[in-house]
Amino acid sequence: MLTFIGLGLFDEYDISLKGLEAVREADLVYAEFYTSCLMGTNLEKMEKLYGKRVILLSREDVEQYPNWLNEARDRNICFLTGGDTMVSTTHVDLRLRAEKLGIETNLIHGASIASAVSGLTGLQNYRFGKSASIPHPYESRRGTRIISETPYDIIKQNTELGLHTLVFLDIDKEKGYMTINTALELLLEVEGKRGEGVMRGTAAVGIARAGSEKPMVKADYVENLKSFDFGNPLHILVIPGKLHFLEAEALVKLAQGPMGFMEKAE
Repeated sequence: MLTFIGLGLFDEYDISLKGLEAVREADLVYAEFYTSCLMGTNLEKMEKLYGKRVILLSREDVEQYPNWLNEARDRNICFLTGGDTMVSTTHVDLRLRAEKLGIETNLIHGASIASAVSGLTGLQNYRFGKSASIPHPYESRRGTRIISETPYDIIKQNTELGLHTLVFLDIDKEKGYMTINTALELLLEVEGKRGEGVMRGTAAVGIARAGSEKPMVKADYVENLKSFDFGNPLHILVIPGKLHFLEAEALVKLAQGPMGFMEKAE
């Protein structure tokens, strides 16, 4: 049996009681934290609460050489991830690999950043369009700095439809955790290159440390928000589309947004 367990948003205490019971009953416990991670804890604290050793897997262990899956043929294995399990395509692929090997799988869900963002900001979840992910820039073989324009295109498409965009920010082993500030600067750089006007004068909402006792939630116009200090990671960004008047009120009162949001609301 292979049980996928979502650990929630911030620390070791976010795991569900059902998940905790499954971990304690497991023969082996694996985890990956390259798609997401719990910033309020570490392996030592997790192992102390769970009463189990947690074996940390690399990207290669999960995506390229998941030989450890064979252990689930005749043993009870748990696979831990930040947030909710199966949100990442990587985890769906892993589950399908297990099924092809004849391994029974089970899911135990955890709190998701997608639903947490709606709760923290007051933006209604059914008004979100396709989400986007902003990777760190990289250098081509010729030494040219390359910025992905796909996130900008997704935001543009959603904005034209009046939909909000949830923007995930890159976690890179070498370059670290992308900040909201960097993400906005990259989007504005793409916009400047194209000579378009999707981002400028647009509302944006930054969320930092969701799931902690004191998460940071701040709404403002893009030009102002890019210099705001959100503190420690993890960060996530929302570019709202058309605002319902209740959403606009929530951004003003819950996220210290400008009163101008109310004037443009429907």
